[in-house]
Amino acid sequence: MFSTVTSGSIYGIRSYLIQVEVDVSQGLPCFQMVGLLSSEVREARERVRVALKNTGIELPPMCINVNLSPADLRKEGTMFDLPVAVGIMISLGHLAMENPQDTVLLGELGLDGEVKPVRGVLPIVAEAKNNGCHRCILPRDNASEGAVVDGMEIIGVRNLGETIDYLTAIQEGRDIGIVPTKTDIHSLWKKGRKGKMPDFADINGQDTVKRAAEIAAAGFHHLLLIGPPGSGKTMLARRIPSILPPLSLQESLEVSTVYSVAGLLHTSRETLITERPFMNPHHTITGHALAGGGRVPMPGVISLAHRGILFLDELPEFKRETLDILRQPLEDKQVQIARSSGTFDYPADFMLVGAMNPCPCGYYPDVGRCRCTPYEIKRYLGRVSGPILDRIDLCVEVQPMEFKDITVKSPGESSEQIRDRVMQARKVQEIRFAGTELHFNADMGAGEVERYCTLGEQEQNYMEKVFSAMQLSARAYHRTLKVARTIADLDGQEQIRERHLAEAICYRQADTKYW
Repeated sequence: MFSTVTSGSIYGIRSYLIQVEVDVSQGLPCFQMVGLLSSEVREARERVRVALKNTGIELPPMCINVNLSPADLRKEGTMFDLPVAVGIMISLGHLAMENPQDTVLLGELGLDGEVKPVRGVLPIVAEAKNNGCHRCILPRDNASEGAVVDGMEIIGVRNLGETIDYLTAIQEGRDIGIVPTKTDIHSLWKKGRKGKMPDFADINGQDTVKRAAEIAAAGFHHLLLIGPPGSGKTMLARRIPSILPPLSLQESLEVSTVYSVAGLLHTSRETLITERPFMNPHHTITGHALAGGGRVPMPGVISLAHRGILFLDELPEFKRETLDILRQPLEDKQVQIARSSGTFDYPADFMLVGAMNPCPCGYYPDVGRCRCTPYEIKRYLGRVSGPILDRIDLCVEVQPMEFKDITVKSPGESSEQIRDRVMQARKVQEIRFAGTELHFNADMGAGEVERYCTLGEQEQNYMEKVFSAMQLSARAYHRTLKVARTIADLDGQEQIRERHLAEAICYRQADTKYW
């Protein structure tokens, strides 16, 4: 007897519906699975056979053929165990053909029949809804994740026995045995931040750096902090998330999709990522871990930082070839990975925050404390390439702390006060970019800069002099205008003034001092 059950699969960040076709017939006893399968999908034969046996269903000595269609799309993961088992039971007559109609099934089976969680549930459920399906049967641990998709009936099951009981129950009585999982996505999203975050009020002094962090947060600009050891670079960087605008609902779904594909959503006890990610990889990270890797690449750290912060502490300690991987993502807001199995695009719209010492010992240009030779300093700074520096909007020096800054507690601005100003600038940008795909000033391309960053005659003449004096590249010129646009937004000014341009230029002088 022939049967068809609907399942799903992920291929990079995209998701697809898969038809699990099962045919059970007389012939030489066998259990075959075809359809361009990975090794873990082929192993489903043994997991399904034993799980059915331990659930009380013995497979007869017949020819069992399973095809996962479309056959030209490679299938990865363990999510096909449950639909294969259900398809076999339909073909054997244990379940009616119409029982799983308009239903998508996902789940890995344990040998005892337990239905274990899988990755990629959120995008697959969303794809199922787009294709007209009304119900999804998922592992219980993935049920809340799937319920984020509004308009889908999500059934969370613990084991194969529960799945059989649900499918064999009459339509009116199904919800009595297993109540569909529901999630109020809007209430979940509005909860926002959880717990206490590090506050800028804990930092004495460093007003210049705080100002740069405020501008970076308001426009989602990349930021580089340069200073000696112990000056508070890392402390400042870790407080930037506390002043960032909250994720919009659309951004939250984007980030949650990436984490679902990476298999991190159901393990984080969160069904929806409601806070901007903050990724802080160690400097020994490999290029594959940063950008994403594997035969079928998984999202890397830069994709997990999507819509959030990628903080690279001790920037020159990263391998130069690893840092240069960031060139394309910083410009295109996505990372494209090509493998023999295909080309994969992952989102990578993050805010880069770097922190570094100016030399190996950390005290240059203080000649009284620095013991590095000019060659050592040049070699150390050379690990951060010019193209990377050119893509960083703000570069600011962090001065050493004085004794009074450490011992005398002065009331400074809290993160909440700074965040209020950031949110006002954010509202201005929401109005400006309404109806476009842009979110922040940093997202503007050359065409948008020309449209939204118009200069008066006086300001135009000023930038002409600066362009020649500093030998700016076209990219650096546009980035300076975008920073000036953010400063004007914080100042409540519709027109960019010369003072806004002057401040933006100041944040590009630190890199010319050292490089």
